[in-house]
Amino acid sequence: MFGVSRFAGMLGGGKTAEKPRSAQVGEWGEAQAAKFLGKAGYEVIGRNVRPNRRDEIDIIARKDDFLVFVEVKARRREDYGRPLRAVDRDKRHALNRAAAAYLRKAGYPELYYRFDVIEVLGQPEEGEPLIRHVEEAFHFEKRYVFSV
Repeated sequence: MFGVSRFAGMLGGGKTAEKPRSAQVGEWGEAQAAKFLGKAGYEVIGRNVRPNRRDEIDIIARKDDFLVFVEVKARRREDYGRPLRAVDRDKRHALNRAAAAYLRKAGYPELYYRFDVIEVLGQPEEGEPLIRHVEEAFHFEKRYVFSV
């Protein structure tokens, strides 16, 4: 039988593991995207918002009469295509589900809603990244079209 102290030692003494490089780059990309949006006149309402147990919205922002759900895709290069291509059918569906849950909890604010994608090309140690903002990258699925 393991003693408590011996078992704790097997877990690494309570140390937390360093995040994988992809997670670090993703966080950096989201920070760059939020900064970009702020400079473009958007108000960043939330980052890494989890309106339900399984989905996450990278950034929720507002500009004028629009509530914008932003998916951020950070990549070092475009050797395998534009980052936007990674927002496939399954990812769009998950974002639709997350946005619908957010809007339900927010009481369906009287705004226009849209999905944008921000591509961030570069790495944290390489200085300023190239950022592309794709407005209205895709639409709400018909099952989530709201009428008030």
